[in-house]
This record gives sequence, structure tokens and C-alpha cells, in this order.
Amino acid sequence: MSSTVAYWILNSVRNSVATFQGGRHLYSRCVSNRNKSKWKLFSQVPPMLKNSSPCGSFTLQKAYRHTSTEEDDFHLQLSPEQVNEVLRAGESAHKILDLDSGVPNSVLRFESNQLAANSPVEDRRGVASCLQTSGLMFGIFDGHGGHACAQAVSERLFYYVAVSLMSHQTLEQMEGAMESMKPLLPMLQWLKHPGNSIYKDVTSVHRDHLRVYWQELLDLHVEMGLSIEEALMYSFQRLDSDISLEIQAPLEDEVTRNLSLQVAFSGATACMAHVDGVHLHVANAGDCRAILGVQEDNGMWSCLPLTRDHNAWNQAELSRLKREHPESEDRTIIMDDRLLGVLMPCRAFGDVQLKWSKELQRSVLERGFDTEALNIYQFTPPHYYTPPYLTAEPEVTYHRLRPQDKFLVLASDGLWDMLSNEDVVRLVVGHLAKVDRHKPDLAQRPANLGLMQSLLLQRKASRLLDADQNAATRLIRHAIGSNEYGEMEPERLTAMLTLPEDLARMYRDDITVTVVYFNSESIDAYYKGG
Repeated sequence: MSSTVAYWILNSVRNSVATFQGGRHLYSRCVSNRNKSKWKLFSQVPPMLKNSSPCGSFTLQKAYRHTSTEEDDFHLQLSPEQVNEVLRAGESAHKILDLDSGVPNSVLRFESNQLAANSPVEDRRGVASCLQTSGLMFGIFDGHGGHACAQAVSERLFYYVAVSLMSHQTLEQMEGAMESMKPLLPMLQWLKHPGNSIYKDVTSVHRDHLRVYWQELLDLHVEMGLSIEEALMYSFQRLDSDISLEIQAPLEDEVTRNLSLQVAFSGATACMAHVDGVHLHVANAGDCRAILGVQEDNGMWSCLPLTRDHNAWNQAELSRLKREHPESEDRTIIMDDRLLGVLMPCRAFGDVQLKWSKELQRSVLERGFDTEALNIYQFTPPHYYTPPYLTAEPEVTYHRLRPQDKFLVLASDGLWDMLSNEDVVRLVVGHLAKVDRHKPDLAQRPANLGLMQSLLLQRKASRLLDADQNAATRLIRHAIGSNEYGEMEPERLTAMLTLPEDLARMYRDDITVTVVYFNSESIDAYYKGG
């Protein structure tokens, strides 16, 4: 790719996109084929949000990223070191320690990263261990129409799952603690928190709804708690129901009311995995995705998909939608490859515009909300006759881990838009091979200070060249920097990272990736009775 790649991108956008302003909304008349916006109708980003940093973790300096679309003001200014700095800013990695029982965990470690296209970023991610069971939970949450719903789901969903898995006795202890105003039993240990909460002022409301949920579970009198599949299924749907009910209930506090409205009227798809020993469950609602990297006994690698995208290209989803609505709506449920012509995923949290009746939407919005300041969509699609059209019911997959199952990749659709399942497995395998080559072999050489210093200098030099230490970073690098032949092009990578904020979303989505590595020895020992 030539050094004029940035100018080509800018010119192609000007030629392919025509927008006109109507009220507060921007309506896309002819959108670039790279525009992956979930909503076809979208609102302008409020001025107070345009300069906020993604997740509050990293701010691109003005010298690096521009908002002007004029060629004279647009320059490629990232050195290779600066490219690495941008790409690695959202990295996270954690080694999983063995359980207290001394039995090795089936998970060795995880690596994660995130790159924003929206401002502020709308994706979220979370990793937590369930303290009342032995499970590990990994989640990817892809927001649309704002980040509010993704933030809420990323903070709350794991708690619903943890409560669902509790025994009847543990739930009684939880309820007793609440009644006597004592501290609750710890439920989660966050290994990767979704980020700084914007919901600190409404946590009491969330806790109250979680309590109502565990009270209902107590009434079921299930001694050992729900099965993992039931827990995932119920937790997704119950949280989505609570999100809907929280804004319908009368709330006196203005902050709570406004945040609850933003959560309900934005949306989020979600994909989460629960790993307990050799038992892997994946729950998916929307178009995030999870795949396994598998190495057979002959050394060959393959990909095992664990989810199916819930969108217009999924024939099973189309059939489900048609079953749930009158035959007269067969031609209008999916239009332009979108649900009712506006939303790409067919399953999601929030998005009450596609779940509530028109009358309920009007009654809620007429309570004196400043919808313009809150950036709330006020839009009813054509052919809106028999809601709800959207559900947060997940599709749950169970897989019994085997020694040949080496890693799990969960990611938002920003990655899968750019890379195939097979590409992702190939890149992670290549990453593992490259990292192994850079490990010092001290067992074969005398470990003196001079050798250690030399090895450290070599490692530092290799990092400057290319060797990402985080597999998620490598995937993001190749997703936005590879050409149609799968070859990395530095000019393309730099151009994609320096796109003006008002154009970046037309060429890439937020990308969030978590790679989970399994302990083959521990899994093998399980099958051998060790």
C-alpha cells in the first residue's frame, strides 16, 4: 500500500457517504461497506463526550489523532514505537493460580486487549472468578447506541450468574446477612474489571434487584443451585428484564433515572464463557463470537466454533423470528440485512425501542427526561406491529475440554469483521511459536549477570521490532493492518490508527479480544484420574 493510503481513505469516504442532518440525528443515505454501525439510525455524539478517553485509560494526543477531514490537516505521525504504544495501551494479562485444594486449574492464563473506534469506546470486557464455586467467567460486551448498556451488563451479569449457581444454604446466608444488615458473602474476585463504574450512585438499586432474584431462587428450593446452563440462560434474561423494569419504576433520584434510561435505550450484545475444570459453557446473545483453537495428535491445528452469530445471515435466527411473529410480517422483520431495517444483531440487552409497545415508550419518555442531552434515540421503525422483536435469551453451548483444546478466543464483532475464525487460530498459533522462540533457555547455559543482561537487551530489541507479548494485541494489529492477502502493511496500520474520529467508525469497529489458554496437563490428568 502506498504512503497515500490515508488520503485514499478520506477521499473514498467523501465519495461514498452523503449525510444530511435532521434534528439531532444523522441519517446515512449511502454508507461505506466498511461501516459496521449496529444501528442504521444513529445520533450524534454529544459534545461533552467527543474528547473523552476510551474507558478512561488512554487518551490519544492531538498530534496523533485528528478530527479534521481536510487533507492539508491530515498527516501520518506515528512512529513504529508510537504504533506499539497505541496498540498496547489496553493490554491486560493474568496468570491463573492453582486452586487451594492443590489441584491445577484447567486455565493457565488469559491475555486481553481493546482498541476503540467509537469515542467513547462502546465495548466492555470482564474476567472474574466465582468465589462460591470454582468457576472462572470471561465476558465480551459490545455496546451500540452508546456505552451505557454495555457498561451495566459488564458490571452486573456475572453477579446474576454467581447467585444462580449458589446452593440453597448459601442463598439463605445471603438473605440473612441482608436482613441483619451484615456484610454479604463475597461473590466475585475481579481479575479484569470492566472499568471505572459510572453507576456508583445506583448500585443500591442494582443490589435490590439482585436480592429479589435470589429471593425467587430461594422459593424454588433447589438445594445445589441451578445447573450452569440454566444459570446462564436465566441470568441473561433476568438482567435484561431488570434493565427494562428499572426505568419503568418511579425513581426520585435524577441521576438514577437518567442512567437507567440511557441503559435501557442503548443496547449490548454479550458473549461469556464459564470454565469449571473440564466443563466449558459459552452463552451468546448477538454477534460476538467464541472459538476454540485445537491441536490434533498429528500437530495439525483446527478451529472449533462455539457460537453462532445472531444476525440476518443466520437461517435459524430468521426462522425463529418468523415463528414468533405473524406471517404478514415475514417480509418486514428483516430488511437491508437488519432487524426491522435498523439493527444488525437479532439478540441484545437493552434496546427497549424494539421490545416495548409504542404506548409504553411514550409514557416513559414523557416523564420529563431531557432526551436530547441524554442522547436517547426517539425512533420507531416502520412495520412495528407486534413487539418484542428483540430478545436477550442466549444460546448456550457446552464443550467438555480435552487435552488438544489449547486456547479459547472471545471477541466482539469488530475482530470477526476483519478476520475469519481460521485466521484468528493461525495468528494465535503463530504468536505462541514466536513467544516460545524468544524465551531464554537458562537450563542449558550458565545463569550469570552478564548473560541475563544480554538476554534482557535482546528481548527489549525484539519488542521494538514486532514481537507482541499479548496474543490479543497481535490479533488487533493484524485485523486493522493486514491487506486482502493477509499481509501486514505498516502504512495501512498507521492510517487506520490515525483516522479522524469522525471517520474511524466507518472503517473499523471497536475491537475487544480475550484469549484464554488451557492447561493441557491438568486436563489430561483429569481424564487419567490424577
